[in-house]
Amino acid sequence: MMAALRIITLPPTLTGADAVAFAKDGLRRGADVVEVRTDLHAPDAVDPEALSRVMPLLVSERDKPLPAAWVKAAWRVDRDVERAQDMDAPAGRLLASHHAEGPLTTAEALRRWSRPIPADALVKHVEPMDGPAHLDVLLETQRQLSARFGAERVTVLGMGPVALPARAVLSRRNGLEYVAMGGAWTAAPGQRLLDDVAREHRKAKDANAPRLGILGTSISHSRSPRIHRQPFDRIDLAEDAPVEAVVDSLLPHYVGFSVTSPFKMRLARHTGSVMEAINTLVRRGSRWAAFNTDTEGASAVLERLGSQSVSVLGDGGSTQALRLVAGEQGVALTVVRRAEVQSPLTGDWVWTWPDRVAPPETLRFEGARVAVIAYGAPGRRVAAEIVRRGGTPLLLGAAWFVAQARRQRQLWETAT
Repeated sequence: MMAALRIITLPPTLTGADAVAFAKDGLRRGADVVEVRTDLHAPDAVDPEALSRVMPLLVSERDKPLPAAWVKAAWRVDRDVERAQDMDAPAGRLLASHHAEGPLTTAEALRRWSRPIPADALVKHVEPMDGPAHLDVLLETQRQLSARFGAERVTVLGMGPVALPARAVLSRRNGLEYVAMGGAWTAAPGQRLLDDVAREHRKAKDANAPRLGILGTSISHSRSPRIHRQPFDRIDLAEDAPVEAVVDSLLPHYVGFSVTSPFKMRLARHTGSVMEAINTLVRRGSRWAAFNTDTEGASAVLERLGSQSVSVLGDGGSTQALRLVAGEQGVALTVVRRAEVQSPLTGDWVWTWPDRVAPPETLRFEGARVAVIAYGAPGRRVAAEIVRRGGTPLLLGAAWFVAQARRQRQLWETAT
């Protein structure tokens, strides 16, 4: 099956020339279609002809009627099978859709599609997920809609805080994929990033290759999708998300995960690991096997510091890895939790707090070297905070990341 067409939705803040610039940027990054919705833009806020000259234009009727000028310029016209007064669209241009207000069984979903649909129309079914396990229902709905209308015409999408990996799995049999350009705005909860989807379609060697992914919070900066084999999904979840249920629901569809903050300890407990924290899951038949390749990263950082006595700020999953390897290298390790900080701090330190976690206001350094194990923009923000507080940052996040990722790759190759 051919790769799904990648659709970006025009944000409500962009009009006129800015809207055209958005479409051009999306085309450059791998988008195939730009969508304009009537609930997001007034009829005269955009120039449909100008947008259609950049790439095919999808115009979607949401609450307000579609302007005739939009329909004239459209590649496809999206009308809801239950809400639209009529399903009129120029021949070959209808996208028949249904946006359910709540989760449905497959039987309920199929009943929503009792209205006659033209043979040349595309079919899109969208519903919110009531939990990770709802993926199985959506897959069955996708299968049965494809049997009714033809697989090349059908798209099934989930929405909600745990919908992103479900969308990744569903995408393999979908004709359309609605993606986010990045930043604070997305057209629907659970959308994957355009850059990640374009990378997968560009680099995946096998359309049916088992999936990999990274699980964490605020991981838009992660380089894992860039260095590991495709398909590799960036699964960004809220800190209180049911990550245990997420990994259980995805066991048939993924061969492994990289696990980052704040889920390292929770998934160690969930998988029954003897370790306090893990950062790698590998599928072993009908279960997840857990590993901590952060020990490779911790070893690299302690070697770079070259000190016999090191203190650690924070006691999360990364600190567990530092504990495991410090003894092997003959390093005396002291762990200092947030409430135990007594400034000023001297000597050699490792800062393990994510950049989204505010350090104590009283924290100050005096002649201290501080290893930063975050990388990219978060690492630079942590380093700036260390400088502001009188310390000398050592940017060792890349060394940690590469060392642990190399071992992860080896483990995923053993998945069953």
